[in-house]
Amino acid sequence: MAKDKITIQDIADSLGISRNTASKALNGVESIPDETRNKVIKKAIELKYKQFAFVDTESIMPKNPGNIALITCNLPIFSHFGSMLISGLEIKISSEGYNLSIHIVRDADINTLTLPNNFEPSKVDGIICIEMFDKKYSEMICNLGIPTIFIDAAADVFYSDMKADLILMENEYGTYAVTKKLIDDGHTKLGFVGDYNHCKSFNERWDGFNRALAMSKIEVNMSYCVIEEDRYYFSEPNFMDKLLDKMKEFPTAFVCANDFIAVSVMKALKNKNIQIPNDIAVCGFDDAPESRIVEPHLTTVHISNSEMGNIAADMLLSRIKNPTKPYQITHVKTELMFRESTGKMLSN
Repeated sequence: MAKDKITIQDIADSLGISRNTASKALNGVESIPDETRNKVIKKAIELKYKQFAFVDTESIMPKNPGNIALITCNLPIFSHFGSMLISGLEIKISSEGYNLSIHIVRDADINTLTLPNNFEPSKVDGIICIEMFDKKYSEMICNLGIPTIFIDAAADVFYSDMKADLILMENEYGTYAVTKKLIDDGHTKLGFVGDYNHCKSFNERWDGFNRALAMSKIEVNMSYCVIEEDRYYFSEPNFMDKLLDKMKEFPTAFVCANDFIAVSVMKALKNKNIQIPNDIAVCGFDDAPESRIVEPHLTTVHISNSEMGNIAADMLLSRIKNPTKPYQITHVKTELMFRESTGKMLSN
Protein backbone atom coordinates (compact mmCIF):
# COMPACT_ATOMS: atom_id res chain seq x y z
CA MET A 1 0.00 0.00 0.00
CA ALA A 2 1.40 3.43 -0.97
CA LYS A 3 2.46 5.71 1.84
CA ASP A 4 0.10 8.69 2.20
CA LYS A 5 2.46 11.20 3.72
CA ILE A 6 6.14 11.77 2.99
CA THR A 7 8.18 12.81 6.03
CA ILE A 8 11.60 14.37 6.52
CA GLN A 9 12.75 10.93 7.71
CA ASP A 10 11.80 9.46 4.33
CA ILE A 11 13.93 12.10 2.59
CA ALA A 12 16.83 11.45 4.94
CA ASP A 13 16.64 7.67 4.51
CA SER A 14 16.59 7.91 0.71
CA LEU A 15 19.78 10.00 0.78
CA GLY A 16 21.54 8.11 3.56
CA ILE A 17 21.78 11.15 5.83
CA SER A 18 20.42 11.97 9.26
CA ARG A 19 16.95 13.38 9.77
CA ASN A 20 18.55 16.37 11.51
CA THR A 21 20.68 17.17 8.45
CA ALA A 22 17.69 16.89 6.11
CA SER A 23 15.61 19.14 8.36
CA LYS A 24 18.35 21.78 8.54
CA ALA A 25 18.77 21.71 4.75
CA LEU A 26 15.06 22.29 4.17
CA ASN A 27 14.94 25.09 6.72
CA GLY A 28 17.89 27.04 5.31
CA VAL A 29 20.38 26.52 8.16
CA GLU A 30 23.65 28.07 6.98
CA SER A 31 25.93 25.31 8.32
CA ILE A 32 24.62 22.87 5.69
CA PRO A 33 26.81 22.75 2.53
CA ASP A 34 25.14 23.93 -0.67
CA GLU A 35 25.67 20.54 -2.35
CA THR A 36 23.85 18.74 0.48
CA ARG A 37 21.08 21.35 0.56
CA ASN A 38 20.40 20.99 -3.17
CA LYS A 39 20.33 17.18 -2.92
CA VAL A 40 17.79 17.38 -0.11
CA ILE A 41 15.64 19.91 -1.99
CA LYS A 42 15.66 17.85 -5.18
CA LYS A 43 14.80 14.68 -3.27
CA ALA A 44 11.94 16.54 -1.52
CA ILE A 45 10.64 17.60 -4.94
CA GLU A 46 11.00 14.05 -6.29
CA LEU A 47 9.13 12.54 -3.32
CA LYS A 48 6.53 15.37 -3.35
CA TYR A 49 7.12 16.39 0.24
CA LYS A 50 4.42 18.87 1.38
CA GLN A 51 4.47 22.05 -0.77
CA PHE A 52 7.09 20.42 -3.03
CA ALA A 53 4.22 18.33 -4.39
CA PHE A 54 3.41 21.33 -6.62
CA VAL A 55 6.68 20.91 -8.54
CA ASP A 56 6.92 18.76 -11.65
CA THR A 57 9.34 15.92 -10.80
CA GLU A 58 10.61 15.53 -14.35
CA SER A 59 11.70 19.14 -14.51
CA ILE A 60 14.49 18.64 -11.96
CA MET A 61 16.25 16.26 -14.33
CA PRO A 62 18.43 17.97 -16.96
CA LYS A 63 17.35 17.30 -20.54
CA ASN A 64 20.20 19.17 -22.21
CA PRO A 65 23.05 21.53 -21.19
CA GLY A 66 20.67 24.51 -21.01
CA ASN A 67 20.51 25.83 -17.45
CA ILE A 68 18.38 28.43 -15.73
CA ALA A 69 19.61 29.46 -12.27
CA LEU A 70 17.12 30.31 -9.53
CA ILE A 71 18.85 32.66 -7.09
CA THR A 72 17.13 33.35 -3.79
CA CYS A 73 17.81 34.44 -0.21
CA ASN A 74 14.82 32.45 1.08
CA LEU A 75 13.63 29.42 -0.84
CA PRO A 76 10.03 30.52 -1.49
CA ILE A 77 8.77 27.04 -2.25
CA PHE A 78 7.58 26.73 1.35
CA SER A 79 4.94 29.41 0.70
CA HIS A 80 1.81 28.90 -1.40
CA PHE A 81 2.76 31.83 -3.64
CA GLY A 82 6.33 30.61 -4.14
CA SER A 83 5.50 26.94 -4.67
CA MET A 84 2.81 27.60 -7.27
CA LEU A 85 4.89 30.22 -9.05
CA ILE A 86 7.95 27.99 -9.26
CA SER A 87 5.79 25.10 -10.45
CA GLY A 88 4.45 27.12 -13.38
CA LEU A 89 7.87 28.51 -14.16
CA GLU A 90 9.65 25.17 -13.99
CA ILE A 91 7.13 23.36 -16.19
CA LYS A 92 7.53 26.06 -18.84
CA ILE A 93 11.33 26.16 -18.92
CA SER A 94 11.63 22.36 -18.84
CA SER A 95 9.35 22.15 -21.87
CA GLU A 96 11.87 24.36 -23.64
CA GLY A 97 14.75 22.04 -22.71
CA TYR A 98 16.22 23.88 -19.73
CA ASN A 99 17.09 22.56 -16.31
CA LEU A 100 16.45 24.66 -13.18
CA SER A 101 19.25 24.84 -10.61
CA ILE A 102 18.74 26.38 -7.17
CA HIS A 103 21.27 28.67 -5.51
CA ILE A 104 20.80 29.98 -1.96
CA VAL A 105 22.35 33.37 -1.15
CA ARG A 106 23.39 33.75 2.47
CA ASP A 107 23.88 36.90 4.55
CA ALA A 108 27.65 36.53 4.26
CA ASP A 109 27.36 36.46 0.46
CA ILE A 110 25.31 39.66 0.48
CA ASN A 111 27.69 41.44 2.86
CA THR A 112 30.71 40.57 0.70
CA LEU A 113 28.89 40.74 -2.67
CA THR A 114 29.89 37.13 -3.35
CA LEU A 115 28.04 34.69 -5.59
CA PRO A 116 26.92 31.34 -4.08
CA ASN A 117 29.64 28.67 -4.10
CA ASN A 118 27.71 26.39 -6.45
CA PHE A 119 26.98 29.14 -9.00
CA GLU A 120 29.15 29.12 -12.14
CA PRO A 121 28.23 32.01 -14.50
CA SER A 122 29.78 30.28 -17.52
CA LYS A 123 27.28 27.42 -17.16
CA VAL A 124 24.17 29.61 -16.80
CA ASP A 125 21.94 30.69 -19.70
CA GLY A 126 19.53 32.77 -17.65
CA ILE A 127 18.84 33.86 -14.07
CA ILE A 128 15.59 34.10 -12.11
CA CYS A 129 15.79 36.07 -8.85
CA ILE A 130 13.11 35.49 -6.20
CA GLU A 131 13.20 36.96 -2.68
CA MET A 132 16.25 39.04 -3.66
CA PHE A 133 15.67 42.39 -2.01
CA ASP A 134 19.18 43.75 -1.49
CA LYS A 135 19.77 46.52 -4.03
CA LYS A 136 23.58 46.26 -4.28
CA TYR A 137 23.52 42.49 -4.61
CA SER A 138 20.81 42.73 -7.26
CA GLU A 139 22.94 45.23 -9.20
CA MET A 140 25.88 42.81 -9.03
CA ILE A 141 23.74 40.04 -10.55
CA CYS A 142 22.53 42.39 -13.31
CA ASN A 143 26.14 43.27 -14.14
CA LEU A 144 27.03 39.62 -14.85
CA GLY A 145 25.72 40.13 -18.37
CA ILE A 146 23.44 37.07 -18.15
CA PRO A 147 19.75 37.41 -19.14
CA THR A 148 17.95 37.98 -15.82
CA ILE A 149 14.42 38.44 -14.53
CA PHE A 150 13.46 39.52 -11.02
CA ILE A 151 10.21 38.37 -9.45
CA ASP A 152 9.72 41.34 -7.13
CA ALA A 153 12.74 43.47 -6.21
CA ALA A 154 14.33 45.80 -3.68
CA ALA A 155 11.97 48.51 -2.40
CA ASP A 156 14.28 51.37 -3.40
CA VAL A 157 15.17 50.16 -6.88
CA PHE A 158 14.52 52.50 -9.80
CA TYR A 159 13.11 50.66 -12.79
CA SER A 160 15.20 52.69 -15.23
CA ASP A 161 18.42 51.60 -13.49
CA MET A 162 17.74 47.87 -13.74
CA LYS A 163 19.60 45.86 -16.37
CA ALA A 164 17.01 43.11 -16.09
CA ASP A 165 13.35 42.38 -16.61
CA LEU A 166 10.98 42.64 -13.65
CA ILE A 167 7.61 41.05 -12.92
CA LEU A 168 5.33 41.95 -10.03
CA MET A 169 1.71 41.41 -9.12
CA GLU A 170 -0.53 44.51 -9.38
CA ASN A 171 0.15 45.69 -5.84
CA GLU A 172 -0.78 49.35 -5.75
CA TYR A 173 -4.24 49.16 -7.26
CA GLY A 174 -5.13 45.99 -5.32
CA THR A 175 -4.37 47.69 -2.00
CA TYR A 176 -5.91 50.96 -3.14
CA ALA A 177 -9.15 49.18 -4.07
CA VAL A 178 -9.55 47.29 -0.81
CA THR A 179 -8.67 50.38 1.25
CA LYS A 180 -11.12 52.52 -0.73
CA LYS A 181 -13.81 49.91 -0.14
CA LEU A 182 -13.19 50.11 3.61
CA ILE A 183 -13.47 53.91 3.43
CA ASP A 184 -16.70 53.68 1.43
CA ASP A 185 -18.07 51.43 4.17
CA GLY A 186 -17.46 54.16 6.75
CA HIS A 187 -13.95 53.51 8.02
CA THR A 188 -11.98 56.72 8.58
CA LYS A 189 -9.38 55.38 11.04
CA LEU A 190 -7.21 53.01 9.06
CA GLY A 191 -3.78 51.56 9.76
CA PHE A 192 -1.21 49.81 7.55
CA VAL A 193 0.76 46.85 8.92
CA GLY A 194 4.00 45.83 7.22
CA ASP A 195 7.52 47.04 6.47
CA TYR A 196 7.07 49.04 3.28
CA ASN A 197 10.86 49.00 2.80
CA HIS A 198 10.97 45.20 2.75
CA CYS A 199 10.46 44.86 -1.01
CA LYS A 200 8.99 46.59 -4.05
CA SER A 201 5.64 44.83 -3.63
CA PHE A 202 5.22 45.99 -0.03
CA ASN A 203 6.29 49.49 -1.09
CA GLU A 204 3.66 49.59 -3.83
CA ARG A 205 1.00 48.31 -1.42
CA TRP A 206 1.91 51.12 0.99
CA ASP A 207 1.54 53.57 -1.91
CA GLY A 208 -1.90 52.15 -2.73
CA PHE A 209 -3.00 52.53 0.89
CA ASN A 210 -1.81 56.15 0.96
CA ARG A 211 -3.44 56.97 -2.37
CA ALA A 212 -6.82 55.68 -1.21
CA LEU A 213 -6.65 57.84 1.92
CA ALA A 214 -5.46 60.91 0.01
CA MET A 215 -8.26 60.65 -2.57
CA SER A 216 -10.77 60.48 0.29
CA LYS A 217 -9.10 63.45 2.02
CA ILE A 218 -8.08 61.35 5.03
CA GLU A 219 -4.65 62.02 6.52
CA VAL A 220 -2.42 59.02 7.23
CA ASN A 221 -2.22 58.58 11.01
CA MET A 222 1.10 56.85 11.68
CA SER A 223 0.01 55.98 15.23
CA TYR A 224 -2.39 53.49 13.63
CA CYS A 225 0.37 51.92 11.51
CA VAL A 226 2.87 49.15 12.31
CA ILE A 227 5.84 49.58 9.98
CA GLU A 228 8.74 48.06 11.93
CA GLU A 229 11.48 46.29 9.98
CA ASP A 230 10.34 43.02 8.47
CA ARG A 231 12.85 40.89 10.41
CA TYR A 232 11.15 41.75 13.69
CA TYR A 233 7.92 40.02 12.66
CA PHE A 234 9.76 36.70 12.93
CA SER A 235 11.78 37.50 16.05
CA GLU A 236 9.33 36.05 18.58
CA PRO A 237 5.86 34.48 18.53
CA ASN A 238 4.12 37.32 20.42
CA PHE A 239 5.86 40.24 18.71
CA MET A 240 2.61 41.53 17.19
CA ASP A 241 0.95 41.48 20.62
CA LYS A 242 3.70 43.75 21.93
CA LEU A 243 3.36 46.13 19.00
CA LEU A 244 -0.38 46.46 19.48
CA ASP A 245 0.14 46.98 23.24
CA LYS A 246 1.98 50.18 22.37
CA MET A 247 -1.02 51.67 20.57
CA LYS A 248 -2.97 54.22 22.58
CA GLU A 249 -5.91 53.89 20.20
CA PHE A 250 -6.73 51.29 17.58
CA PRO A 251 -7.96 52.07 14.07
CA THR A 252 -11.24 50.56 12.93
CA ALA A 253 -9.48 48.69 10.10
CA PHE A 254 -6.02 47.24 9.48
CA VAL A 255 -4.73 46.90 5.91
CA CYS A 256 -1.88 44.37 6.02
CA ALA A 257 1.00 43.94 3.58
CA ASN A 258 0.33 40.21 3.23
CA ASP A 259 -1.80 37.41 4.63
CA PHE A 260 0.90 36.13 6.99
CA ILE A 261 0.99 39.52 8.70
CA ALA A 262 -2.81 39.79 8.66
CA VAL A 263 -3.21 36.42 10.40
CA SER A 264 -0.67 37.54 13.01
CA VAL A 265 -2.67 40.73 13.58
CA MET A 266 -5.91 38.76 13.90
CA LYS A 267 -4.36 36.44 16.47
CA ALA A 268 -3.07 39.39 18.52
CA LEU A 269 -6.46 41.12 18.39
CA LYS A 270 -8.22 37.95 19.54
CA ASN A 271 -5.78 37.73 22.46
CA LYS A 272 -7.12 41.15 23.50
CA ASN A 273 -10.73 39.97 23.14
CA ILE A 274 -11.25 42.32 20.19
CA GLN A 275 -13.87 41.03 17.78
CA ILE A 276 -13.19 40.84 14.05
CA PRO A 277 -14.82 42.50 12.14
CA ASN A 278 -17.27 44.01 14.66
CA ASP A 279 -14.55 45.98 16.46
CA ILE A 280 -11.78 46.03 13.87
CA ALA A 281 -11.79 44.91 10.23
CA VAL A 282 -8.67 43.20 8.85
CA CYS A 283 -7.55 42.49 5.29
CA GLY A 284 -4.40 41.00 3.78
CA PHE A 285 -2.78 40.33 0.40
CA ASP A 286 -1.78 37.11 -1.46
CA ASP A 287 -4.86 34.88 -0.96
CA ALA A 288 -2.73 32.28 0.80
CA PRO A 289 -4.42 29.05 2.01
CA GLU A 290 -4.35 30.45 5.56
CA SER A 291 -6.71 33.22 4.48
CA ARG A 292 -9.46 30.62 3.98
CA ILE A 293 -8.64 28.70 7.18
CA VAL A 294 -8.37 31.51 9.73
CA GLU A 295 -11.59 32.52 11.50
CA PRO A 296 -13.16 34.73 10.36
CA HIS A 297 -12.02 34.09 6.80
CA LEU A 298 -9.70 36.83 5.59
CA THR A 299 -10.48 39.48 3.00
CA THR A 300 -7.43 39.56 0.74
CA VAL A 301 -6.11 40.14 -2.79
CA HIS A 302 -5.71 37.10 -5.03
CA ILE A 303 -2.47 36.60 -6.98
CA SER A 304 -2.32 34.41 -10.10
CA ASN A 305 0.69 32.45 -8.88
CA SER A 306 1.29 29.80 -11.52
CA GLU A 307 0.40 32.23 -14.29
CA MET A 308 3.05 34.61 -12.99
CA GLY A 309 5.54 31.75 -13.19
CA ASN A 310 4.57 31.11 -16.82
CA ILE A 311 4.86 34.80 -17.69
CA ALA A 312 8.24 35.07 -15.95
CA ALA A 313 9.51 32.04 -17.87
CA ASP A 314 8.29 33.49 -21.18
CA MET A 315 9.96 36.81 -20.43
CA LEU A 316 13.28 35.18 -19.55
CA LEU A 317 13.27 32.80 -22.53
CA SER A 318 12.50 35.74 -24.81
CA ARG A 319 15.40 37.68 -23.23
CA ILE A 320 17.76 34.73 -23.82
CA LYS A 321 16.77 34.69 -27.51
CA ASN A 322 17.03 38.47 -27.88
CA PRO A 323 19.34 39.97 -25.20
CA THR A 324 19.33 43.48 -26.69
CA LYS A 325 15.60 44.18 -26.63
CA PRO A 326 14.30 46.86 -24.17
CA TYR A 327 13.82 45.70 -20.61
CA GLN A 328 10.27 45.03 -19.46
CA ILE A 329 8.47 45.84 -16.20
CA THR A 330 5.29 43.77 -16.03
CA HIS A 331 2.49 43.91 -13.48
CA VAL A 332 0.10 40.93 -13.41
CA LYS A 333 -3.52 41.72 -12.55
CA THR A 334 -4.81 40.83 -9.07
CA GLU A 335 -8.37 40.25 -7.83
CA LEU A 336 -10.09 41.35 -4.62
CA MET A 337 -11.48 38.54 -2.45
CA PHE A 338 -14.02 39.86 0.08
CA ARG A 339 -14.58 37.60 3.08
CA GLU A 340 -15.86 37.80 6.65
CA SER A 341 -12.90 39.65 8.22
CA THR A 342 -14.18 42.96 6.78
CA GLY A 343 -17.81 42.37 7.63
CA LYS A 344 -20.48 44.28 5.74
CA MET A 345 -18.32 44.65 2.63
CA LEU A 346 -19.59 41.16 1.83
CA SER A 347 -23.13 42.37 1.27
CA ASN A 348 -22.23 45.20 -1.11
